[in-house]
Amino acid sequence: MPELPEVETVRRGLAPVLEGRIIRRVQLNRPDLRFPFAPDFRERIEGQRVERLSRRAKFLQADLTSGERLFMHLGMSGRFVLSGEQLGEFTHDHDANPKHHHVIFETEDGNRVTYNDPRRFGFMELVSQGEPYRLDDLGPEPLSNSFNAPDLRARLKGKKSAIKIALLDQRVVAGLGNIYVCEALFRAGISPGRGAGRLTVAETETLVSHIKAVLIEAIAAGGSSLRDHRQANGALGYFQKTFAVYGRESEPCPVCTTQIARRVQGGRSTFYCKMCQR
Repeated sequence: MPELPEVETVRRGLAPVLEGRIIRRVQLNRPDLRFPFAPDFRERIEGQRVERLSRRAKFLQADLTSGERLFMHLGMSGRFVLSGEQLGEFTHDHDANPKHHHVIFETEDGNRVTYNDPRRFGFMELVSQGEPYRLDDLGPEPLSNSFNAPDLRARLKGKKSAIKIALLDQRVVAGLGNIYVCEALFRAGISPGRGAGRLTVAETETLVSHIKAVLIEAIAAGGSSLRDHRQANGALGYFQKTFAVYGRESEPCPVCTTQIARRVQGGRSTFYCKMCQR
């Protein structure tokens, strides 16, 4: 499933095509994705201008002139395909099978933003102004100033769960997923099995610093393309080429050459070095 860097990469690719543009036409090629579309989904979007395209955790958020917000989640295999004569420097994703083109947004200048999703685990939901939504209880964005060592330490206080499990809790910090938690814990030298509430002040400061660094580097690399992730221009991400531990079971640690270990935590594979992480 795409994590924060992949979603942010997609947002940056879509923003120049959607922000400030009026959605002239919406085409739905099926009645649902993971969840059914609202009965008036098309009518509530057509004719609206996209004032801003942002990201919250692993969601894309389009603010419309009507005051409503369109939340979009990529699921396991969702991607956006750009097409249209006006796109200029943007390339097209020719690898996307057209039979999985489920939603097409056509802008006033004739460009098309197509949502393609073979597995259909993604979804789109319209939320009226002031209406509560599933993102309201999320923790801070990890790249924001509000995510800092004192805040994280306070959120972890008293937690008996492993630090790996705690960091995947979206109420603790929003947008982190399995890949980047594994990589950040390795860089911080913290064992994924350590009790979340037992980290020292210094360890928490180090961890926050490495979480931010890993995410910034991953975004710069276009995210990680392990299976389905593509940038909005169809290009692959390449951060996976720099993984220190994730997916590298039995391979040598890049620091001490000890074999990378794997364990299962919360139903997810955790990759780590037994010597470097304590």
